[in-house]
Amino acid sequence: MRLNRVVITGIGAVTSFGNGVECLIQGIRKGRSTVRHMDEWEEYIGLRTQVAAPVEMRNEKKIPRKKRRSMSPMSIYAVQASEQAIADAGINLAEIPADRIGCIIGSTMGSGQTLNTVFENIAQNKDITQISATMFFKCVSHTAAMNAAQYLGLGGYVIATAAACASSLQAVGTGYDLIRLGKQDVLLCGGAEELHATVSGTFDRLYATSVRYNQNPQDTPRPFDSARDGLVCGEGSGILALESYQHAVARGAKIYAEITGYNTCGNAVHISQSDRRSMVYCMQRALNEAGKSPKDVDYINAHATGTVQGDKAEAEAIRELFGNGVPVSSLKGYIGHTLGA
Repeated sequence: MRLNRVVITGIGAVTSFGNGVECLIQGIRKGRSTVRHMDEWEEYIGLRTQVAAPVEMRNEKKIPRKKRRSMSPMSIYAVQASEQAIADAGINLAEIPADRIGCIIGSTMGSGQTLNTVFENIAQNKDITQISATMFFKCVSHTAAMNAAQYLGLGGYVIATAAACASSLQAVGTGYDLIRLGKQDVLLCGGAEELHATVSGTFDRLYATSVRYNQNPQDTPRPFDSARDGLVCGEGSGILALESYQHAVARGAKIYAEITGYNTCGNAVHISQSDRRSMVYCMQRALNEAGKSPKDVDYINAHATGTVQGDKAEAEAIRELFGNGVPVSSLKGYIGHTLGA
């Protein structure tokens, strides 16, 4: 069976730097950090970390209220980033059969804000009548994918990958497989996430968050740094427009890159601790699929969350497979750990 080549033709992003890829690129080039002290989190008893990288919601009312009422912030971010990717790719949705274009948008879970509201109400008041139907659509794990597909009128595959901070990469990998198998012509792939104290609190209970820099938020997180002390949560959405090479060429699209290899695996060692051997295996399998060797790699964008154990294992895995001559960096120091996004 001859497989299709898969290319990236559009990109969209909503981050703590602002709406749009250009805001993200400019912020990175200036070496800025968007991490700030979260004054509103001081009311939570036992929450040690007090820093995060929040998004300032912008232009959400451009989405009609009838469509928006089933969207939490994470779905709004996903819709906005998807629209950017479509525009950047020069895609005219009316020219693509509805069943040949879809979206795969991952997240850690549904809306943290809405879930918190729902359970506070039920736990305190035992009053189901205060829970609206639209709250359900905000809480489900596929809320971002579902809302983006409905808003954009996508009739193809609609999938939500849910694998914590691997969610959006798995979305891209799944889209890569579907397009090369000829099941879709175009897919919007990526992730979305929403910041909430309970989300950071989960990592706090795992002793994985940054706590030493609460009064100096610009100094954390510190990926691969000797003074790192944990991750800092962020939010937003990142979306790529993927399509078959033939489809892109036929419509005269610009092509940013081609996806040639992908792999994902579990470590079967520990539910939350990183494992060097599994990382090496995963990267080697991706290289094998691409028909490349470690010496062909010019740059590595690392996960590098800033945790003591995670960064150590990742650095060891990279060194084992690639040696120490390949540039490596992480986005976490700029926009925090955006989890599924």
